[in-house]
Amino acid sequence: MSPPILTVVVPCYNEAANVLAMVSRLRSVLHGIAWEVIFVDDDSPDGTAAVAKQLAADDGRIRCIRRVGRRGLSSACVEGMLASAARYVAVIDGDLQHDENLLPEMLRVLEADEADVVIGSRHVSGGEAAEGFSRLRRMLSDGGTGLARLFLPVPVADPMSGFFMLRRATVDQLAPELTGRGFKILLDLLLTSHAVLRIKELPYVFRPREAGESKLDTIVLIEFLTLLLDKVSGGILPMRFLSFAAVGGFGLLVHLLVLTASIHRMDFAAAQWLASFAAMTANFWLNNRLTYSDVRLRGAALWRGLLIFYVVCGVGVAANVGIAGLMLHDDQMNWGLAGAAGALITLVWNYAVSATLVWRAR
Repeated sequence: MSPPILTVVVPCYNEAANVLAMVSRLRSVLHGIAWEVIFVDDDSPDGTAAVAKQLAADDGRIRCIRRVGRRGLSSACVEGMLASAARYVAVIDGDLQHDENLLPEMLRVLEADEADVVIGSRHVSGGEAAEGFSRLRRMLSDGGTGLARLFLPVPVADPMSGFFMLRRATVDQLAPELTGRGFKILLDLLLTSHAVLRIKELPYVFRPREAGESKLDTIVLIEFLTLLLDKVSGGILPMRFLSFAAVGGFGLLVHLLVLTASIHRMDFAAAQWLASFAAMTANFWLNNRLTYSDVRLRGAALWRGLLIFYVVCGVGVAANVGIAGLMLHDDQMNWGLAGAAGALITLVWNYAVSATLVWRAR
């Protein structure tokens, strides 16, 4: 078998029902091209890796990386691309929503040196995403696309695309500086490159999902904002801190919403305690899902961690209420500003104790 010219990387989680269909489609559209496919599976409970390995036993072009103890779409893509020895690498989702028929043309563009990165785009003439997106996914995608364009050095119609191809040498060069977090590896690549990459976008119609379920939810928005913060700050601050700060911003919003709803029904101290408790709960859930996803608490450890979080952060809440109360007595300070100042004290304390006493509590 000839060494592959193209490696197709397919990040997976609970995509067992789609693996065979993906392989069949690649065999058809890449006929006559030396190719391989690498399924990078984050230890899916539905047996995705087992299905891929069963197919690999009969076809040397199929490979599988089963990752245990680590997760994330972006890091899965990077790991798959770095495992390739081919000249070109492509990334395509395992849910069959991307149009694999575009792969040969993507390869032709790169081989002709017409671009450095070829993107399958829903937002150029001929592209469409009308049937493949729920209302929530469309809102998240459109909002993220508009925000991403503000930071990119070159015009890109669909910077949030998960379907693209580039030279493996480019990945090898950029890999040490990639954030590798979240769902948007293309955006990570484009923002990391010190050279201005030549982009070509090819239209495709985003398909409805055939099996499994979407992994895109509101968590992705926070991960996306964290990625932008990391790139804008030049990587000065740790990604975990930035993620915690983004979650903290959401917690602050929860805090103020609860405080607003309760301030006229109880005294300020009681309302501040209630708002702080609600914000702590929201922060714990989001940080467990996002900031500390690599050491995520589950089962009994989740409830034990939540209890520890409540107990330790109660000290921060006490400081919160005390400081906010003192500020409230200042004639120049209204209850909203006092509540916000107290909440910020709690957020700082939460970050200081979370890594050492909560997510290492197992």
